[in-house]
Amino acid sequence: MDATTSSTSTIQPHNISEQSTFQRNLRHCLGLTTPGEFPLATNPSIVLHVLASCNLEPQDLAKLEATCSFFRQPANYAPDDELSLPELAALDMCQKRAIFKPMTEEERDNLKQKCGGSWKLVLRYLLAGEACVRREKSQAIAGPGHSVAVTNKGVVYSFGSNSSGQLGHGTTEEEWRPQPIRSLQGIRIIQAAVGAGRTMLISDAGKVYAFGKDSFGEAEYGVQGSKQVSNPQLVESLKNIFVVQAAIGNFFTAVLSREGRVYTFSWGNDARLCHQTDADDITPHPLMGPLENIPVVQIAAGYCYLLALACQPSGMSVYSVGCGLGGKLGHGSRTDEKYPRLIEQFQTLNLQPKVVAAGAWHAAVVGQDGRVCTWGWGRYGCLGHGNEECELVPKVVESLSNVKAVHVATGDYTTFVVSEEGDVYSFGCGESASLGHSASVDGQGNRHTNVLSPELVTSLKQINEKVVQISLTNSIYWNAHTFALTDSGKLYAFGAGDKGQLGLELVNNQIERGNPEQVEVDLN
Repeated sequence: MDATTSSTSTIQPHNISEQSTFQRNLRHCLGLTTPGEFPLATNPSIVLHVLASCNLEPQDLAKLEATCSFFRQPANYAPDDELSLPELAALDMCQKRAIFKPMTEEERDNLKQKCGGSWKLVLRYLLAGEACVRREKSQAIAGPGHSVAVTNKGVVYSFGSNSSGQLGHGTTEEEWRPQPIRSLQGIRIIQAAVGAGRTMLISDAGKVYAFGKDSFGEAEYGVQGSKQVSNPQLVESLKNIFVVQAAIGNFFTAVLSREGRVYTFSWGNDARLCHQTDADDITPHPLMGPLENIPVVQIAAGYCYLLALACQPSGMSVYSVGCGLGGKLGHGSRTDEKYPRLIEQFQTLNLQPKVVAAGAWHAAVVGQDGRVCTWGWGRYGCLGHGNEECELVPKVVESLSNVKAVHVATGDYTTFVVSEEGDVYSFGCGESASLGHSASVDGQGNRHTNVLSPELVTSLKQINEKVVQISLTNSIYWNAHTFALTDSGKLYAFGAGDKGQLGLELVNNQIERGNPEQVEVDLN
């Protein structure tokens, strides 16, 4: 109906002159009596719920305390009336973590003091560890000749070479397709480590299960264990340590406790890892020296050295110990270190380390700002600096200056970098087609070409999936293969597959796969 002909009077809009002013009610955190206000002080439980459920970063919680007196004052809530709301929110988020839940009150307080006396710092410590090794998330490990994949729910699949029972299926038969380890039914696995002929799994209860060769050192030659284990067995010597990560080198094995303490097995000759023991020693020895009272969030084992990412109130730092050949310890020399030593170059570069990776002979770090540093042996271009020279201290990979990296993985003279967008770059040794560049890198159909500077892995770009993790073989004795895990839980494999380690059936006498192919396992 036309408004002009209606018997109903038309509604006239309010005329607000440009000169009119609107008196805005000022809102204060502590609240006033002005109608329409939301006084935070009278609704702290709601505020606490919002802070804890929004998954705020620890630094965000700290900023709230720094900028508003309401967030600094005691909240008068259990378990500690003196804690502020941001501190309580941080504690609530800590309690959601599988490794934190079973801790006693005394253990929690000890961890709090070790991290710097704040639940926000404890939360930062826990989150940093989760980010480094995908703890409590799906993951895939490309080991020497065999592979392990872990689902979000902690179910474990294994496949590939099985000559020592390292697949955990109770046999020594190879598997060309991912098979679940049925004896672990009911046990949630949160992290896996793979070495030559050996597998270690960490449960959410901090228990360590191992199978394959029963040796913690010299896994690939020389001294071996007296027997082979084809089913997962608890490592008795670790039963009193709540373990959250394991790393397997060639001469030694290292584990990380929930409290951030590092323990090592084997390779104690000449006190190489702070202790003097036999090569076949099965007793865990705490890593002595500077890291005794500094919590570590991640460990990474190379052929003959160990890296540790430490968490301190002032920030993150990297320590190294072991063999210094090639400069892979990052201290500006080729000298061995029997005790962990701080890599000082990151302070010079103004770089806060976020993730560390230890290849057989070279190492890499991703910084909080997305920069990538590499150092050590530069053979085949694995450092990404356009040459094959050694670098004795960490050096920024300048050709990745326009890439914000979030993840890095290293192997035997090979390096992969994952960007924030999920793009993948690789460089180094092209043997076994493990770089993923198919046949187009050198323009002459040779997919085994070495790459001296980072190259986008276009074959992974074409799958139209966001890659969140790369894992590649870290062994000098086995041809390499590579896994790419996407955020949707899909797993892609390429490289050497002669033992079934790709989880793919190869035909026509093929021994490798040049292009990424999806593995039939859903890790989500």
